Amino acid sequence: MSGFSVSAVGLDVPALRSALQNPAHGAFCAFEGWVRNRNDGRDVEGLEYEVYAALAQSEGEAILAEARERFGDIDAIGVHRSGRLAVGELAVWVGVSSPHRDAAFGACRYIIDAIKHRLPVWKKELYVEGDSEWVVCSHGGNPHSHGASPHADHP
Repeated sequence: MSGFSVSAVGLDVPALRSALQNPAHGAFCAFEGWVRNRNDGRDVEGLEYEVYAALAQSEGEAILAEARERFGDIDAIGVHRSGRLAVGELAVWVGVSSPHRDAAFGACRYIIDAIKHRLPVWKKELYVEGDSEWVVCSHGGNPHSHGASPHADHP
């Protein structure tokens, strides 16, 4: 099974993993991205993701197709959360099964890197002090500034 989705609700990791079981595959690799409590020296209480869902869906499917073309016989699933998430919650999950570990590791890395770079996903950090800030998450920054990054002057 393969597929990409955006979810406004928590992820069922055992179900995602189970969907990748294939009797011809002997390897499985997953990446889980969690909301952490600190970033750039600031205490974070949560995140808020804005996702252009229709474009994220089609681009996510394209990324998985590229991984299948590049790494051969793999099954892959990718899911990115949207909305408000608390510290410790799962924000993104990628799983890959394949006959051998090299393809599973390589495809998993390829998929998460492409998701982070190409998906129309914007992240707002919610700080313990009560303020918030849009931060670079993928290709853009603030979704309300038409693609301009709030950190455009930083590499």
